[in-house]
Amino acid sequence: MNVGTDLPRLIQGGMGVGVSNWRLARAVSMAGQLGVVSGTVIDTLMVRRLQDGDPDGDIRRALASYPDRDVAEGILSRYFIEGGKSVNEPYKLLPMYKQRTSVQRQQVTMVASFVEVFLAKEGHDGVVGVNLLTKVQLPNLASLYGAILAGVDYVLMGAGIPREIPGVLDALSQHQPATMRFDVEGLASGETEWLTFDPALHASEAVRAHPLRRPAFLAIISANSLAMTLARKANGRVDGFIVEGPTAGGHNAPPRGTMQLNESGEPIYGERDVVDLVKLAELGLPFWLAGGSGSPEAMAHAMNSGATGIQVGTLFAFCDESGIIDSLKQKALSEIASGTARVHTDPRASSTGYPFKRMHLEKTPQQTEESRIRICDLGYLRSAFKQEDGRIGYKCAAEPVDQYVAKGGTVEETEGRRCLCNALVANVGHGQKRPDEDQELPLLTSGDDLEAVRRVMDGRERYTAADVIDYLMAAVR
Repeated sequence: MNVGTDLPRLIQGGMGVGVSNWRLARAVSMAGQLGVVSGTVIDTLMVRRLQDGDPDGDIRRALASYPDRDVAEGILSRYFIEGGKSVNEPYKLLPMYKQRTSVQRQQVTMVASFVEVFLAKEGHDGVVGVNLLTKVQLPNLASLYGAILAGVDYVLMGAGIPREIPGVLDALSQHQPATMRFDVEGLASGETEWLTFDPALHASEAVRAHPLRRPAFLAIISANSLAMTLARKANGRVDGFIVEGPTAGGHNAPPRGTMQLNESGEPIYGERDVVDLVKLAELGLPFWLAGGSGSPEAMAHAMNSGATGIQVGTLFAFCDESGIIDSLKQKALSEIASGTARVHTDPRASSTGYPFKRMHLEKTPQQTEESRIRICDLGYLRSAFKQEDGRIGYKCAAEPVDQYVAKGGTVEETEGRRCLCNALVANVGHGQKRPDEDQELPLLTSGDDLEAVRRVMDGRERYTAADVIDYLMAAVR
């Protein structure tokens, strides 16, 4: 897909896990802007929705349109439970990803990505994007292929350097094998490990007979140097940039240079972390501003700075259509309105090593380091390392401390870590049921600008995606 002149002014942020669901993306796209689904952990979400009985039939409707009936029926037979599982019954888990993963496991990821994009695009001709984290490498090739099969229009990726993704999109949109370097700690000099995905192994000949369209690629960046590297040295076409500042929710880029913390224990960002928009514009590619951009004034500033528009996440995170369970969403909105909610940029919470925004609510229990028994059973944020025997192992600083240390980690690296995989799934109502009657606790993330949420609420208890769009587009009108 070639990015033309009819670009969206507003991009709805791709918030995981499942916050930017298909309902939210569809609502934004139908309003003429770029709706974005989150592809992070989408396979686990799909099988849990099926195990909860798929009460509205949406997942099954999308599966009925998947081009390989045998694969879709196989997933239904393994995971769908008529009427839903018992509330006291744990969810059936997917195997954790490894460098070499079974065809069946990758097909679940392909199908889940297809389903989410299909539902977001259903019944209208607006554009839809998918957001993935570069850092979460293992599922990304299968996720991208599934999204392309569903006709996704844009791919947005940050949280790392997505230098190889343009070439991956070129290959997968032609049903060709795709490869990218696999980050593994402890490799010898000159040694490289690879992730590979061959559509011929995962899709039938009938599926591969259908022509596909290459989606546009927007890289999420926080520095001019990264934008220049991607524009000039990526292995394929980069179609634009999203310039994300440190006030954005979720994962933030670390400060440039040595990390220093303020009195509240948050990373300190300085002038080196500000993107020079004049230099960025010289690359000749469209760009959108993100992070603290949730206002008509920010839209006007972006356009006056040469940007095409803005990307906004936080305002959409708390609208009716987002995936956050309603009870948690309403508690958050109540505390935002009263001024008791606060956001803390935690340099330790995420095992990725990236700072992560945590939202604190006074009256709502959320995951802390002490509130759960450590267990790593989803594994999306695990990092790979080379073992003494030459094989590749996997570790996560949020897993049980003794297991992490046995894999060569240190106790210090485990301190302050949260299990984001399970907590973020709990945010959207699919938290795992643990033994001893325990339920996974959520962990909300949000951008810093809660005042923007109060402005959109305007005295109301709730609001919709359309309300957000009307508010933000005032500057354009």
